[in-house]
Amino acid sequence: MVTVVNSKADVLKASQALAVNLNAAKGLQEVMRTNLGPRGTLKMLVGGAGQIKITKDGVVLLSEMQIQHPTASMIARAATAQDEMTGDGTTSSVMFIGELMKLAEQCLAEGLHPRLIAEGFDLAREDAIKFLDEFKVPVPNALNDREKLVCVARTSLRTKIAPSLADPMAEVAVDAVRCIKRVDQPLDLNMVEVLHMKNKLTTDTRLIKGLVLDHGARHPDMPKRLENCYILTCNVSLEYEKSEVNAGFFYSSAEQRDRLAESERRFTDEKVKKIIEFKNKVCTEENKKSFVLINQKGIDPPSLEMLARAGIIALRRAKRRNMERLPLAVGGSAVNSVEELVEEDLGHADLVYEQALEDDKFTFIEGVKNPFSCTVMIQGSTEHSIAQMKDAIKDGLRAVQNTIEDEALVPGAGAFEVAAHVRLEEFKKTVEGKARLGVELFGKALLTVPKTLLENSGVDMQEKLIKVVAEHESKGTPVGVSVATGDPIDPTVEGIWDNYIVKKQMLGLAPVLAQQLLLVDEVIRAGKSAQGG
Repeated sequence: MVTVVNSKADVLKASQALAVNLNAAKGLQEVMRTNLGPRGTLKMLVGGAGQIKITKDGVVLLSEMQIQHPTASMIARAATAQDEMTGDGTTSSVMFIGELMKLAEQCLAEGLHPRLIAEGFDLAREDAIKFLDEFKVPVPNALNDREKLVCVARTSLRTKIAPSLADPMAEVAVDAVRCIKRVDQPLDLNMVEVLHMKNKLTTDTRLIKGLVLDHGARHPDMPKRLENCYILTCNVSLEYEKSEVNAGFFYSSAEQRDRLAESERRFTDEKVKKIIEFKNKVCTEENKKSFVLINQKGIDPPSLEMLARAGIIALRRAKRRNMERLPLAVGGSAVNSVEELVEEDLGHADLVYEQALEDDKFTFIEGVKNPFSCTVMIQGSTEHSIAQMKDAIKDGLRAVQNTIEDEALVPGAGAFEVAAHVRLEEFKKTVEGKARLGVELFGKALLTVPKTLLENSGVDMQEKLIKVVAEHESKGTPVGVSVATGDPIDPTVEGIWDNYIVKKQMLGLAPVLAQQLLLVDEVIRAGKSAQGG
């Protein structure tokens, strides 16, 4: 027999190739299984230099773990792609792919062709997505329904952090999104600055309807706290600058050199004087206003000295993203020149103050009128608790954003999976031929979510699951599982809601990947780079 593949290549034929893919999917499912839901356990990731990360967020685990198996890393990449699209649902996707593969294994062992199972998966997926559209609950004008938004954020956050933290953080996430939403404009979550201070406890994390800058004033004589402030946001260089071309100067006397240095200095001083004159014009005795200057470029020491004497807080080298957020938070507009400054260019804040933590300084801008930008100030005593909160807050913000964009929600606590399972049991009766087995497997695999929720709650899984399915069949309303007792509950009453887009993405992504893995009948590790087109 002539072999076309390099004799040194590793080749896995039909049954071996399938076994490799099935084991990879099942192995990854086993790792992620215990993390699902509010009762899930935590994983500790230890880095090469001994850094520790404690988390149960699926996307953090999949992106931080070193997965060497090619099939497992392919599943992990697909699940993290889901997170990038929707912000949630990674653990559920991995679990669903694993369960589809596990159930398919039995049929394949009995000699059923993988193509027939794949056809059944296709039919089941189309019907499940159609059913999802019927099952969803429309939420018109979601932005004004604060209670619903808090419920969604709480459901998402409770699967990431402890309930005592998740509940206040849900309100922070909702208020942050409602703060930045502008009429007839897409929601930009970059307008929520997430900053952290290693200080106090994680429960002290709060939302500041204003801005926090992670640096302070650069002169010791500048005021540390000002009230009733005008804020000038500018991008003007207030420092001595070298000429752009390499020019050489030849002086015939020392006086000439002094005159040149003086004229260079005067150029910068004129700009600073214009700002101080403008400050004296708008801040009068009657209006009791104070003045804050935030500059994207540098301010040199003589200029800082002049501004400090005028009682101005001046911050230099502000980050570009903060320059975009500042006018949205305080009002006014960012200026590129100090010529012709007018009062309309200025923003306003009730309070600007500086807080120092060891070597770090933070400047708080609070009490703004109509902010379209805000800051979530995460506080915590340890690095890993701050990292955990950061990941959770981002997921909470995405959950709220998804609800506003979808204008729909899906009852949570495994209610959709139970309902879709019952629906597919009916649907399979209309399918002819062996594809019916694929539909049956798909319906059974959906139950992995409620099954695992029950398992992680430490209750009798079989007994409670039968109870929940029976309850849905008799009532026909959404029925989920209670993670406290394992009994059937109505998630719409308990306020447990999932995002519509997350479920839709999971149904679109997981079965397709499972089909592709089932249809692989040869794995060749040939050593040639797979980069070429």
